[in-house]
Amino acid sequence: MPTKIEQEISEKDLLAKYDKESAYRTSLGVWAWVVAIIGISLTLFHLYTALKGPYVSMIQGSLHLGTALGLIFILYPLKKSFLKKPGVPWYDIVLAFIAMGTNYYIVFNYERLTTKAIIFGFSQTDIIVASLGIILLLEATRRAVGLPIVIICSLALLYGLWGKSQWLPHFGHAGFDWSRLTTQMFFSSNAIFGIPIQISSTYIYLFLFFGVMLTQTGIGRFFNDLAFGATGRFTGGTAKAAVSASALQGMVTGSSVANTVGSGSFTIPMMKRAGFKPEFSAAAEASASTGGQIMPPIMGAAAFIMAEYTGVPYSEIIIIAIIPALLYFSGVFMGTHFQAKKQGILGLPKDQLPSFSGLMKRIDLLLPLVSIVGLLLNGYTATYAALWGIATAFVVSLFRKDTRMGFTKILAALEKGARVALPVIAACASAGIIVGIVVLTGLGGKIAGGILTLAGGSFFLLLFFTMIACILLGMGLPTTANYVVTASMAAPALIAFDVPVIAAHMFVFYFGIVADITPPVCLAAYAGAGIARANPMKSGVNALKLAIAAFIIPYAFVYNPVLVLENANFANLTPALLTALIGMMAISAAMMNYFITNPNIVERIVLFASGLLLVYPGNIAVSLSGLGLLIIIGGIQLIRKRKNNPEREISPS
Repeated sequence: MPTKIEQEISEKDLLAKYDKESAYRTSLGVWAWVVAIIGISLTLFHLYTALKGPYVSMIQGSLHLGTALGLIFILYPLKKSFLKKPGVPWYDIVLAFIAMGTNYYIVFNYERLTTKAIIFGFSQTDIIVASLGIILLLEATRRAVGLPIVIICSLALLYGLWGKSQWLPHFGHAGFDWSRLTTQMFFSSNAIFGIPIQISSTYIYLFLFFGVMLTQTGIGRFFNDLAFGATGRFTGGTAKAAVSASALQGMVTGSSVANTVGSGSFTIPMMKRAGFKPEFSAAAEASASTGGQIMPPIMGAAAFIMAEYTGVPYSEIIIIAIIPALLYFSGVFMGTHFQAKKQGILGLPKDQLPSFSGLMKRIDLLLPLVSIVGLLLNGYTATYAALWGIATAFVVSLFRKDTRMGFTKILAALEKGARVALPVIAACASAGIIVGIVVLTGLGGKIAGGILTLAGGSFFLLLFFTMIACILLGMGLPTTANYVVTASMAAPALIAFDVPVIAAHMFVFYFGIVADITPPVCLAAYAGAGIARANPMKSGVNALKLAIAAFIIPYAFVYNPVLVLENANFANLTPALLTALIGMMAISAAMMNYFITNPNIVERIVLFASGLLLVYPGNIAVSLSGLGLLIIIGGIQLIRKRKNNPEREISPS
């Protein structure tokens, strides 16, 4: 049995291996104090501006980004192989100060850059600063986020420079020189300091810090206990509890890999001890952890940007997201249930579960989440809700010795708030380059037109090509950057086909997230496999089978927008939701190869087909035919099981 210290070291190694965002230096030497001071100051700055009101977007964004880049160069080494080296090399310190200086340059020259420079032109110094700022941003992003997003940003810049019409007949533009391109990217509010970084510098940072507060105070542990208390006693209880706990934890971590490692270090060994195979244990944790980013009320960072892009308030987005999230987790939950039935794995004994009375004594630990949801639903801003959530978490933590935060722990939480935000800040800023090029060149409309032409007028092919693009981008980009890119380029094509705006954006949002559990590049599943000591690819395939709902639900709510509450009422929503839930059960049974008993190949195919027919929206005859097929297969299996096991009680549940 590994000690707590050994377990923490193992977690850090796994995170560093599979999560680029976690591959930072741990032996900083004297620079640890510098990182602590800057990190604490950055978090205090965001708390201060949340209370007082933010500065103008360019100043708020440059302070936010510049400080983050300085921390990235100190914390993240040039190469992953340098992680074990103690201290910080001199060149990273130089890069840190230059990166901070290029961004702070905007603060000190804001009036001139936004007035005179636009009329009379930018100076040579401005162009040099902008060039350095862009190059250092891309290098910091490579270190903290990964190379794929840097490649895409670089290609976007090259397109801005040389994507002229005579070279690219259908996608060309007039062309821009380096000085125009760099100053447009770095000194305007439509590119690096555009919507993604504006949202990041206001409430995304606060919600990330709220997640840190829940972790640091130990309130997050209550989520695990609550999940095990609610589901642990049922068939396959350990897996069901892992799914529930990871859904709750994923709301506040925002990272599929980090959540898989954090929750999985506890849940995966329990699933293995209960009898689940290692690759299934890893898959169950990875699929649930990935789904945490679509779980209201605190979804991934991209959801906040979605609110800005679509014009739909975040308070409405979290309501719209309830049904898709319910369908996703129902699919994963049912998958674990059928796998447990197939293997004969029972629930946990009562003495291994948290008691109801014990959970009720700690029910007040849910108040931070309740306060955020209540304030959002009552029309308060996301910033105001996040502030109250942070304050409530702190106050609630004071009532118990095991959750109480002393002065040292408060400082540690403030510093960790900055560390957690660094990859998100870098990704948002780099994604801004892509958005800036799209706006400057009109590329978004051209790509949307290209997708429409490629689909040849077929709505299904349009959805399919968009899905493939989102998944491929998601294999290399973090969710936030992926959403920004696809929302700028792919979502307009869907909207042109009269797909409701929110359904189009939710479609690209979903498929950007599921890349983390889609082989061959399924980092969350690989991280889970590292804990489970399982085959990574088998874990990825199992995660794909468990999370199959994520590949079906977006099609369902695009074809039937009532599932994202477009023109929804009780009469049209109830049958759509019920048939979708029953359909997810049939599909999960087919994927897990178990319903009432083990199906043969024909029964398995019919189960899957019946599930698709039930999920198929808006046609009661199609849904009834799917239900009829499901009942027939259920009847056949029930008869066969009674014949084979006449003495045993038969139940699909």
